[in-house]
Amino acid sequence: MFTTFRHQWLALHKSWRCLLQTNPALRWPLVTLYWLPTGIVFSKYFYSLRSVKGMSMQPTLNPDISQWRDVVLLDHYSTRVKGLYRRGDVVTVWSPMEPGVLLIKRIIALGGDKVKTLPPYPDTEITVPEGHAWVEGDEPFRSDDSNKFGPVPLALLDSRLLLIVWPFARIGFVPHPSEASVKSPRGGPAWRQEKAETERHQWRTSRVTVGPNS
Repeated sequence: MFTTFRHQWLALHKSWRCLLQTNPALRWPLVTLYWLPTGIVFSKYFYSLRSVKGMSMQPTLNPDISQWRDVVLLDHYSTRVKGLYRRGDVVTVWSPMEPGVLLIKRIIALGGDKVKTLPPYPDTEITVPEGHAWVEGDEPFRSDDSNKFGPVPLALLDSRLLLIVWPFARIGFVPHPSEASVKSPRGGPAWRQEKAETERHQWRTSRVTVGPNS
């Protein structure tokens, strides 16, 4: 049986070589076709690049000072394979209201946490169910997020934002908000940006009571 399979494989390999020799224009399409499944698996379960649309994550992403859309590197392995995420992570999440639409938001709370919600959510406070996350945009009043559609199942989390790769002036890792601090000289643009980010983080965390099992 093994010998038969080996002969079939050699015959197929020989026919492919003859095809490429007689039709060199097919070389790159066939190479692309050969590696395509690997690329699909890699971008689905490991890493991928994506352009960020909209203003819901300003000023973290697509700030007004930039004329370009941010292009970001996404880490699918942490969320889809290892199930690693924490409060404050910027993640991509499949919209529970519009199937096929991928949103980019920040995890505000996880299962068991109590959240003081924002309009238009009907309740002023909610306890996030286990196996769910509460996600919001950094610019909450320009964002369709959990304040509109409620907690999202963790299964809808697709990836974690790792770093900004474009434009060149903004290349770098996106720091976790718990690491935010005011280090620049007082009064300058960098100082104002760091101060604003620190205050936004304090405001977000003030709305969350972490659950007893977290």
